[in-house]
Amino acid sequence: MKKQKYILQAEGITKRYTMAKRHDLEVLKGISLDIKRKETIAVIGPSGAGKSTLLHILGGLDRPNEGKVFYGTENIFDYSDDRLARFRNREIGFVFQFHHLLPEFTALENVLMPGLIHGKSFAKSEQKAKELLKLVALSDRMSHFPSELSGGEQQRVAVARALLNDPKILFADEPSGNLDRTGGEQLHNLLWQLNHEIGITLFIVTHNLELAGKADRIVRLLDGKIDDSVPEKNRN
Repeated sequence: MKKQKYILQAEGITKRYTMAKRHDLEVLKGISLDIKRKETIAVIGPSGAGKSTLLHILGGLDRPNEGKVFYGTENIFDYSDDRLARFRNREIGFVFQFHHLLPEFTALENVLMPGLIHGKSFAKSEQKAKELLKLVALSDRMSHFPSELSGGEQQRVAVARALLNDPKILFADEPSGNLDRTGGEQLHNLLWQLNHEIGITLFIVTHNLELAGKADRIVRLLDGKIDDSVPEKNRN
């Protein structure tokens, strides 16, 4: 019952990379973190602290050397690689600093792509993609290619794409890091609008302290660990 209170629980996450001459670089050192449903969390810390590595592991993009990540009552690292990929496609959304849109496809085609990977029909995926592009205020830009969109518009397309399969949690890694101040503020407002209106959980890695200040909770990483000397902001 305890695990059902949370959308995610991480226990003892450790990640090491083998470097030259068999030297191991330990990036994460026993991280444990619980995330409530509909919560917004901002992860801050200096470069090299392990923020992006933690996001990749919590989102199932990478596996830890040790530790578990529970969604509900299931440890996703008990899954095979194929099952883990299906889980990511159906349950998790990702937005990165660089939008990673496919340049040969329109905004609409980029957004509907995860639905086709999921196995949904083209018609259903297209209809949902149109609804999401309207939600992110791009209904008049559906037929435009990424090169015809501003940086902020491209990121909004990426957000719509991340929402196509109705994920329960959205992971964003420096989502406004490549935008100017105006575009960044618009993106931040959109993310919190989505949290308030559709109840999606937000996990955001950022150097932007203004963005972090909007979150329910701020977690600071330092040298691969959660810095307990900095009180977590908690509005719950």
